[in-house]
Amino acid sequence: MDVTQVHELCAALPGAWPDNPWDHEHPVFKVGPGERGKIFALLGATTVGVKAGATRDVADEWLHRYPDDASVMAYIGRSGWNDLALGGAIPDDELVEAVEESYRMVVARLPKKDRPDA
Repeated sequence: MDVTQVHELCAALPGAWPDNPWDHEHPVFKVGPGERGKIFALLGATTVGVKAGATRDVADEWLHRYPDDASVMAYIGRSGWNDLALGGAIPDDELVEAVEESYRMVVARLPKKDRPDA
């Protein structure tokens, strides 16, 4: 997968929308309305940042399976967020599942009134 494919995947999820709060080359993707929207994916040129587990211990499974292609995200890694390399050893289907699972975890934490219709 490349960043364009991940962008398309994120954009196709119900209620997902791109935002660029830090003026980076690539957007983050949020779900939920406006200012209450929550990030579920952070796109980079060669990585995607995702909520990889409810806890750091769960998210660490990615680090053990793909030590050269998964890393703890700066600042928010302690909350279970990882950067996953695009085009490396992580199979495309696992990257898709990681993005979709991150989306599901973030949606589950939104107030019911802010959750998209699936």
